[in-house]
Amino acid sequence: MTDPLTTGATIGILGGGQLGRMLSVAASRLGFKTCVFEPGGDCPASHVSNFHFKAAYNDEEALRRFAEAVDVVTYEFENIPTAALDLIESLVPVRPGREALRISQDRLTEKDFLSDLGLTTAPYAAVTTAEDLEAAIAKIGLPAILKTRRFGYDGKGQARIMQAGDASQALADMTGQEAILEGFVAFSHEVSVIGARSASGDVACFDPGENVHEGGILRTTTVPARLSTAQRTDAVLMAGKILNALNYVGVMGVELFVTPQGLVVNEIAPRVHNSGHWTQQGCTVDQFEQHIRAVAGWPLGDGGRYADVVMENLIGEDMDKVPDIAQDRDAALHLYSKAEVKPGRKMGHVNRVIRQG
Repeated sequence: MTDPLTTGATIGILGGGQLGRMLSVAASRLGFKTCVFEPGGDCPASHVSNFHFKAAYNDEEALRRFAEAVDVVTYEFENIPTAALDLIESLVPVRPGREALRISQDRLTEKDFLSDLGLTTAPYAAVTTAEDLEAAIAKIGLPAILKTRRFGYDGKGQARIMQAGDASQALADMTGQEAILEGFVAFSHEVSVIGARSASGDVACFDPGENVHEGGILRTTTVPARLSTAQRTDAVLMAGKILNALNYVGVMGVELFVTPQGLVVNEIAPRVHNSGHWTQQGCTVDQFEQHIRAVAGWPLGDGGRYADVVMENLIGEDMDKVPDIAQDRDAALHLYSKAEVKPGRKMGHVNRVIRQG
């Protein structure tokens, strides 16, 4: 473990979206500077960071200058080109480490990793050809969902197969990419645990939140989630097991299905996570500060919750609700300052604190 960063140090962030924006704000509260590497201009993180390297991920000169300008590098999304990471890591520490990225970038690798830890996942099989898909359906059954192994998010790169006749179109929807077939899980609801691990190996987890999705996009997260004491303990222990197995440094989101047979791991995200936004109003140290603390080598906050919160994403035309939300005394708005409102685009979120009594 290296020495903790001191105030005034610069944290590099790969990606300039809303997660990078909120990481930059958290870093500034702790006295750090931030430098964002993002190919797009006028991105949400650039508005609040100290520096913005506007360059492509294959621009080796820009990547080198970026790495030499910062003290540690983290990231706000998973799909960073391997060559870019190779170059950056040769010059400056990258946290969380590369192994977590390697695993999470490929759904099949991720499922194998989780299964090898003894954790339960949906039944799955690798699919490249029509013959693979036929064999996978015979093994797993229907209904099922076909997903690209890489580069999928917010419901993209997925096709449901409800009956055998749907298979050929689902495979065509993968546009030739390697895929994975996952069997449906009979779950009552989905929860997620936002966990953190420090460079010294300490682990702290926030309370599980209960998630509701619409059209493959997270709509709300509510804490506390509907879980028994045993389920809540199991969820946190599962997150800790994953963090320790990866020798992880930073914040991770772990999505879980709640079933009568126990908790099933849906997926992991090696970064701060949309379902953890409630921590901004529910905890003394939120997920963004927790991540900055971890990558900077600082002690973690304990993740304790002092309020019940409902987080709601503001998607597309939901921005029309902002004037009314601003009048709600229990609503905390977080707007991302994206240049254009688009259907299905996350424009911000609101955390509503639930008053007791």
